[in-house]
Amino acid sequence: MTDTVHPLITVDELRDRLGELHLLDARWQLGRDDGHEQYLAGHIPGAVFIDVEGDLSRHGEPHEGRHPLPSDDALAAAARRWGIRDGVPVVVYDGARMLSASRAWWALRRAGLADVRVLDGGWQAWLAAGGESETGEVVAPAGDVTLGSPGDRGVIDTRSAASWPDAGVLIDVRVAERYRGETEPIDPIAGHIPGARNLPIGELLTADGRFTPASDIAAAFDDVGATADTPIAAYCGSGITAAQFALAGAVIGRPVTVYPGSWSAWSNTEGTRIATGDD
Repeated sequence: MTDTVHPLITVDELRDRLGELHLLDARWQLGRDDGHEQYLAGHIPGAVFIDVEGDLSRHGEPHEGRHPLPSDDALAAAARRWGIRDGVPVVVYDGARMLSASRAWWALRRAGLADVRVLDGGWQAWLAAGGESETGEVVAPAGDVTLGSPGDRGVIDTRSAASWPDAGVLIDVRVAERYRGETEPIDPIAGHIPGARNLPIGELLTADGRFTPASDIAAAFDDVGATADTPIAAYCGSGITAAQFALAGAVIGRPVTVYPGSWSAWSNTEGTRIATGDD
């Protein structure tokens, strides 16, 4: 997945180009189901709501993880339903530190959509800058976008994740306590994939939910061995935060392969090895 445009857009840039872009509101948070209600109560003018759980993942078996990827055909159908048109730039935002917007960005980029960006800082940044809002539902005319069929491109499965540290660097982007196995609030087993290194995604974000400067992101990558000449893969709890790490990689021009099943798949697969502590 090679980026042709910068993956982030600022509030000021978005305001200047508002009429030229197709906006997607991807508000979602784990454990909450009120993203659509938040959207209806107020969103950036013209934004179309997208269902992260329903359109950017599918129901799967435990060994596939909590948020398996939708089929290529299902994603393409969703993109047209959202009103995406060929040649029209897309901007995605959310209300939770760009987490679910990153999943949408990553899925669309992986499927070949060249001009898609994430609003740096999301809905909160828009409001903080005095951006206008509107209420209610925006129903866009059906789009005509043609997405590719990426198949396994840009992703690894559980078997590949086990061997990835032999070929490059595998990054666990969860908080350090989950990586070390000191706590596990969701999945059946605590710990991390043997050989993985820890770089919590929060270290790449500011207190108000924007990305830190590119130089700081690059330094953080370098510190865990995710250098410019090293194959990089990432996982999290269920594959969504790993997509945000891929977005961070795109900011500094370092491709990141994503393990969509992540720890939720690994910890539900018989025979996988578990590491704890800082090893």
